[in-house]
Amino acid sequence: MSNATVEKAKTYYDSNDADNFYFNVWGGEDIHVGIYLRKGESIFEASRRTVETMAARLDGFPASSRVVDLGAGYGGSARYLAREKGFHVTCLNLSAVQNERNRKMNEEQDLADQIDVVDGNFEELPFADNSFNIAWTQDAILHSADRERVFAEVDRVLKPGGVMVMTDPMMKEGADQSVLQPVFDRIHLASMGSVEKYAAYAQELGWTVEPMEERTKDLVTHYSRVLEELESRTEELSRHCSVEYIERMKKGLRHWINAGQNDALFWGILMYRKPE
Repeated sequence: MSNATVEKAKTYYDSNDADNFYFNVWGGEDIHVGIYLRKGESIFEASRRTVETMAARLDGFPASSRVVDLGAGYGGSARYLAREKGFHVTCLNLSAVQNERNRKMNEEQDLADQIDVVDGNFEELPFADNSFNIAWTQDAILHSADRERVFAEVDRVLKPGGVMVMTDPMMKEGADQSVLQPVFDRIHLASMGSVEKYAAYAQELGWTVEPMEERTKDLVTHYSRVLEELESRTEELSRHCSVEYIERMKKGLRHWINAGQNDALFWGILMYRKPE
């Protein structure tokens, strides 16, 4: 990220408003899009199902595998991978506030010896070449102003034969820009990634593009569920977050929902493999 982009993201996620919102509404473990099977399902359950679905793509990797989680948030995915897969996970995240919560929960769940939490951003990974078997990232790369560089950095730190498994809210190529613009304004960037762009970055690096799982409807469902929570719990949440923040969040969520309903967005599980 540019220095300005990094500082803007860091300032936002380190704020009391954002920390209290994500911790209280998402349940403080997973702060990404969920996969929903039932109407009214909790955000926590659906978000954890995304982790489980992605982790199933890694069944061929032994417990000795090392994972880097890019934009790890509160570390819920890392704890799942450490606990259920036996992996050693390095969380890379730019928010000091989220990282502190992450470290505390790792200690509380007796997983601190399997999880490292590192302050940093994913355009300048502070790791040696060929350090990891798996790169994992959920709904984070959209915040980068140079997503191709993120892919190049992942390629550098991945061992031969390693994989990158990810989700990200993406735009559909050829989508109505007037529908997307409010979303771009929300994330303070001029564009989003797309399936085609990410595949091109991967292929340029010589990676194999693995089959993807398209689940765009869950993106709309997820943001709709978050909006429902905000609207039903506004009075309660106003004790943790400013009213101004809550209202801005409601407006932003409606932009995401509108873009998804108007066929301008794509969301799903993508996976790429670095050659041996």
